[in-house]
Amino acid sequence: MDFEYSPRQKELVRRVSDFMDEHIYPAIPVYDEQQAHGERWKVLPIIEELKVKARATGLWNMFMPPHAGMPHVDDTFEFEGIQLTNLEYAPICELFGRISFASEVFNCSAPDTGNMEVLNRFGTLEQKERWLRPLMNGEIRSVFLMTEPLVASSDATNIECRIERDGDHYVLNGRKWWSSGVGDPRCQVGILMGKTNPSAAPHQQQSQILVPLDTPGVKVLRMLPVFGYDDAPHGHAEVLLEDVRVPAENLILGEGRGFEISQARLGPGRIHHCMRSIGTAEVALEKMCKRLMSRKAFGKYVSEQSVWEQRVAIARTDIEMNRLLCLKAADMMDKAGNKSARLEISMIKVSAPNMALRIIDDAIQAHGGGGVTSDFGLAKMYSSQRTLRIADGPDEVHNRTIARMEFAKYGDLQARIRAERESELLPVGSR
Repeated sequence: MDFEYSPRQKELVRRVSDFMDEHIYPAIPVYDEQQAHGERWKVLPIIEELKVKARATGLWNMFMPPHAGMPHVDDTFEFEGIQLTNLEYAPICELFGRISFASEVFNCSAPDTGNMEVLNRFGTLEQKERWLRPLMNGEIRSVFLMTEPLVASSDATNIECRIERDGDHYVLNGRKWWSSGVGDPRCQVGILMGKTNPSAAPHQQQSQILVPLDTPGVKVLRMLPVFGYDDAPHGHAEVLLEDVRVPAENLILGEGRGFEISQARLGPGRIHHCMRSIGTAEVALEKMCKRLMSRKAFGKYVSEQSVWEQRVAIARTDIEMNRLLCLKAADMMDKAGNKSARLEISMIKVSAPNMALRIIDDAIQAHGGGGVTSDFGLAKMYSSQRTLRIADGPDEVHNRTIARMEFAKYGDLQARIRAERESELLPVGSR
């Protein structure tokens, strides 16, 4: 196995690192200052300035995988950006995880990345021109409307939002929440998943449709805090749809294709989250080490206490293991497809956020009372990573997938056991 990054990866990692050193890290105080004053839900000038610089250097839309030969892709629409494989993009995504707003600077932030990939792979040329082009240019933002408050959305077949045909339109009725990005004033369109045919087979009832957010009947009920943080200016909302009428041509791919679209979308998104988690864990470990080496307790530096040596060693080991598993999953997705990499995607989706949470928790402990304040950014970091144990499928669902694939290795074992038991129960003369 070759663990060496390709020359192309090395060059892109260098360019992104240099850009972050030169432009993004120095912009953090400006970002914090602009966000601290005025409206919470607003466009920050510093982000727009950085986006112009990133696009000028060609570091733009790096998340989109090559689509040559992909079904449904219309090659008459030219997508602007560096098309990278999942494996090539992974170390770049890790760099983004070091700073909360870095992804947006390169036009690589969720949920726009997933929505753009859906539109690029499954959208009509008209849908691409209307929505993909401004998203691709970083002019607007978008939202993915899937999770619902009144059902267990970890099982997406539970979704109740209705998409009903009425002549040349579809009428939408339902309630969604954790609709990330709705608070941004630039958020103009959502991709909504709902039911078009409740009588169909469980995984053919759902469809996805484009919903302009200025359509009558779309109501943002409230912005949802995460452990007390509002995550402005991005944020997460509860959204009500009451008799929302959208043109029938807004449907993506066709009725009953919602799960098919979701599976194409969620695999790469999960890998992106996990690589960012690794970047976040690196930052937490860095903060922890610096704190331990700068504070004395009981006559010696805290870093010299054996318990902290053990914690730091475990943290480094866990980061390295999770990085390798994430790269393996990304490589399998590229070579064999998302479905074939389902086991690896599920494993890293469970492992990476939990790993990051353990390291952040130790970093909080190392900072003492300062760790639970906003002074060092660790509390907010923890809240964000804790959310990932639920987002894009909770741990329990991914562990279920892992376990069932493991049990499948012994698929005939139960049949053999039953046969043996039945044989033991037969009368002696009939054996």
